[in-house]
Amino acid sequence: MSSLPFGAPVGRAIVMSCAVAAACALAVTPASAAKNVVTYHYDNLRTGWNDSETTLTPATVKNGRTGTTFQMVHSVALDDQVDTQPLILTNETIADKGVHNVVYVATENNSIYAIDAKTGEILLQRNFGPPVPIDALPGGCNNNADNIGIGGTPVIDRAAGRMYFIADTYYNNTPRFYLYVVDPSTLNEVAPRVRVQATGALADGRNYDFRDRESRQRAALLLSHGDVYAGFASYCDVDANVSRGWVLGWDAATLAPLAANELTNKRASSPDRFFLTSIWMSGFGLAAEPDGDIYFVTGNSDYSGTTIDSVNNVAESAVQISHNLGRVKSVFTPDNAHDLETWDADFGSGGLTLLPPQAGAASNMAVAAGKDGQLYLLNADNLNNNTTGDARILDSEYIGGCWCGQSYFTASNGQGRVVTSGGNGIELWRVRTAAPARLVLLHQSEDMVGAQDPGTFTTVSSNGTTADTAVVWAVSRPDGGAEQDVWLYAFDGGNAATLFSAVAGTWPNTGGNSNIVPVAANGHVYVASFKSLAIFGFSAGAPASLPAAALQHVAAARPALAPGQHEIFGIVRAIDGDKLTVAKRDGALLSVDTAAARQAMAYAEPTLGHGVLVRGAYTPEGAMTAAVVLHAKPSPKMWPPDR
Repeated sequence: MSSLPFGAPVGRAIVMSCAVAAACALAVTPASAAKNVVTYHYDNLRTGWNDSETTLTPATVKNGRTGTTFQMVHSVALDDQVDTQPLILTNETIADKGVHNVVYVATENNSIYAIDAKTGEILLQRNFGPPVPIDALPGGCNNNADNIGIGGTPVIDRAAGRMYFIADTYYNNTPRFYLYVVDPSTLNEVAPRVRVQATGALADGRNYDFRDRESRQRAALLLSHGDVYAGFASYCDVDANVSRGWVLGWDAATLAPLAANELTNKRASSPDRFFLTSIWMSGFGLAAEPDGDIYFVTGNSDYSGTTIDSVNNVAESAVQISHNLGRVKSVFTPDNAHDLETWDADFGSGGLTLLPPQAGAASNMAVAAGKDGQLYLLNADNLNNNTTGDARILDSEYIGGCWCGQSYFTASNGQGRVVTSGGNGIELWRVRTAAPARLVLLHQSEDMVGAQDPGTFTTVSSNGTTADTAVVWAVSRPDGGAEQDVWLYAFDGGNAATLFSAVAGTWPNTGGNSNIVPVAANGHVYVASFKSLAIFGFSAGAPASLPAAALQHVAAARPALAPGQHEIFGIVRAIDGDKLTVAKRDGALLSVDTAAARQAMAYAEPTLGHGVLVRGAYTPEGAMTAAVVLHAKPSPKMWPPDR
């Protein structure tokens, strides 16, 4: 990262180095100014901190303002599930509608909505082509909704009047990714869309071309130093013999692709024909420091655990790469990476947050955590500056399984605070900069409801560093009830005490995690979920209700079965080569032959004690021959009926 003065005011130091004002990390504005949210987690460091909120405080959220209560004040019906974070522009002139504070929401139906941020009125709506149906996904991948369209959070350049997003479209039975740039005031395209294409060189000199069908665009987009970046992943570890991770970039002005790209797995061969090294991070955004270096975390590759290296396969690693994508500058791979591979315990299930410069610290810092629940405090200036044992990290703490992302804010005493959300609650940590640098646990919250994978996504609002103004916001995952409700929580940023909780949406597609990021700005909080946007604020009336579309008893997204095929869910009790013993939801044991699924690469490596989905045909003896083997959530509350 840049050599910013560690003792300088955080906001000013970073603003001085910003090359793209609209995407600048942590640009400080007066506390009374309206807050624009133009990128995932508020800034390019991905801190998740809105430091200019004067209305939402622990006292007002818990007790209300004079004559009012904090509650859902409006809800808006949308056309599909939302896997992206809402964005906000204040005082935006909307074509034929005048000036509004606008919240923008992108759905998996490839629709963009511009909605009045105070009233919930839909000002504009535009669709950008048919999405890819679940039946067209590799293996009928189950960790998504019925459609795959816009899955990565867009990014806005306010100064240029441009919004960038990537849509996965389905024309003539063929998936195609396109990069779009539209005017936020009209949602009209300001330049022709560009098809996402790329070629990378494998270690043996062969070329590998980007594959639309086997790629998933899930990580939030990044706008930095005049370029737009996106990360690409896979579907359910299916077709791992042909699917590999990418970071791609385009010139923001012309949409021309950058001369270089990053193919995260360049290996020419693999023991199990299994490559991947996806960039998914549960939807977290690629991060960038002020001088432009880009940071991300990668997922699993071959389950043999033997193929990781820092040159040809940067799996299970935090990565620092140059802004032109031409050079991997440093890599941190945990010492237990072999085990992470074997147990499908992706480091890359969570994102990486860059901390603003910390007074007294010997280096700039980053934090990241993954499925195994280990939180790492890293030297962001050189992730691999030391290369033996625990000396590669500044600190490591256990937070619980993390399909999640961190937040950061500065407390009233000037000390840095990291907010983590592994397991089912949140944790507040103090950043200790004196050697040896470490994270000091201060407070833990009570558990939130939820029955999907552990972890959630937080944001923080405060009036600068004014005492008693910091609120941590989080949205739980589905609760296992009939509608699979998700809940908005508010925690005190001083002691992690619960201030507020209420139903904020639903999530019937329980095979895929609800990676919802609450957006707190200008006295309101926005939660986008299944076919709805919930707006929370202060009101003297009765709370608003969710729209009818979000409350329907919708069946989870599932592909059609082939004739004679069945689908069962269960827990893996034994593994003997290609033979699985699966305990079904009623406790009955089922023998499953997975050889055909493995050979067809319709196979996500199962692990003992974990959930599994099997599609196949029963034998006369009552066993099953599997055509597809996928992971399933750990709780039967998340399993749709067997069929």
